[in-house]
Amino acid sequence: MRRMDAISTLIRMARLEAGVDVRCLLAGAHVLDNPPSPPGDVPFHILLEGTCLVETDARPVELRAGDVLVLPRAGRHRVRVKAGEPPVPADRIEGASVATVRSPAAPSVDLFCGHFAYRPGAGELLFAGLPEVLHASFGTGDGSPLRLLGELMRNEAASDGPGAGALLASLCEALLALVLRGDGGGPGAASGVLAPWTAVVDPGLRAVVDAVVHEPQRPWTIAALARVAGVSRATLVRHFSAATGMGVADFLTRTRMTVAADLLTTTGRSLEDIAASVGYRSPSAFGRAFRDITGTTPARWRRAAADRTR
Repeated sequence: MRRMDAISTLIRMARLEAGVDVRCLLAGAHVLDNPPSPPGDVPFHILLEGTCLVETDARPVELRAGDVLVLPRAGRHRVRVKAGEPPVPADRIEGASVATVRSPAAPSVDLFCGHFAYRPGAGELLFAGLPEVLHASFGTGDGSPLRLLGELMRNEAASDGPGAGALLASLCEALLALVLRGDGGGPGAASGVLAPWTAVVDPGLRAVVDAVVHEPQRPWTIAALARVAGVSRATLVRHFSAATGMGVADFLTRTRMTVAADLLTTTGRSLEDIAASVGYRSPSAFGRAFRDITGTTPARWRRAAADRTR
């Protein structure tokens, strides 16, 4: 079987379930108030037409047509539409798969709001290791991947026929993959918002990411990873930190613990076996590393995950 790339592997381990909560077709001024997300939920917004301002705890983010915003650790946030114009009422229509908030006048904004839900396990560590705000600007031109995906989303939401919910979920998961690999490197993404570490473009650094994600059991050292990248140890440390915002050693430990979290929550393998699977010779060393990243022990993590899925 062909090995998946690192981003596909991480998304698979996160076991995501995407859902569109509401499509907003709006004219005039509106304020969409979003409460804090419950544990295990990551909100996102996909703007296909118009402009809006999203006020988050971290910073305000202006969205333009073709932008995707993912908020891995969102508290309460607001979406402001046409703040300088008079308010226009809108009706909420509940569909079989997706709700629609629609103004009676011709809409100037087409916004999809939804969430990614992850089960206890690797998803928690994946999103915890991402920036607070992921802002990708794909645009809506002929070369934009959002052009085709957006049309498919519009068609499915409008028809709301059999299977629409599943199709919309798959399209949203595809957009997350595009965001994580850094395809939306447009003007909005360059406005001081950090890119995810998954979006490294340097071939050597990408080789390091792939090696650690797929072979966490190997006795990796920074020198060994530098050989994978084809650079000196000092160059790897400098370039990796500049590109990802984290150190090589921190990345190595966090990735190993993400794999371990997946094994703890999806298998009955012993702690000794899992420790060896992520590169630790002793369960005690593995336990210390796991506790440093998660704040709890592997055994307690496994029990808590089991309790939450009952």
